[in-house]
Amino acid sequence: PLEKYGMLRKTYLKKHRPMVYDRLLLVGQLDAHLREIDKLAAEQVSRIVSDLAAKEGVDEHLKATDQMRWVGLMNNFKATAEEVVLQEIVYG
Repeated sequence: PLEKYGMLRKTYLKKHRPMVYDRLLLVGQLDAHLREIDKLAAEQVSRIVSDLAAKEGVDEHLKATDQMRWVGLMNNFKATAEEVVLQEIVYG
């Protein structure tokens, strides 16, 4: 089953790159391509979030002492990471 990034890639290919979508479908590589994009994008988001958290000093201590601030920062990091990944991997 495809997750978020695989489904977004599939929708993108159908709407904006129908020839690529059809070619992948005809040669039987569409599902493998979508799973690879899904996996790659999820790993990249995770890595970027970890890097941003380390760079900003957001750690378990902050989580224990100021949970709301930690959640806000982590949500911002994830949004930033997803924006990069969507542009570079999913829609690239």
